[in-house]
Amino acid sequence: METIIAALASGAVTLAGVLIANGRSQAVTDTKLEELTREVRAHNNFAQRVPVLEEKLKVASHRLSDLERRMEQQE
Repeated sequence: METIIAALASGAVTLAGVLIANGRSQAVTDTKLEELTREVRAHNNFAQRVPVLEEKLKVASHRLSDLERRMEQQE
């Protein structure tokens, strides 16, 4: 009977330790997941803005070319 009680007590302590360790591990995983989500959102925002910047650069380049042609024609 004492062996059974000792085994149950040992099992209870082990279970408590596993639950505590799992809770801490889950907290770390949640924190890492939140950080990764934030980084992905920042990347997606940047990825959406790049085509807009490319188009603006293209327009500015055409305007500059037009101005250079006009300057050459005036000379």
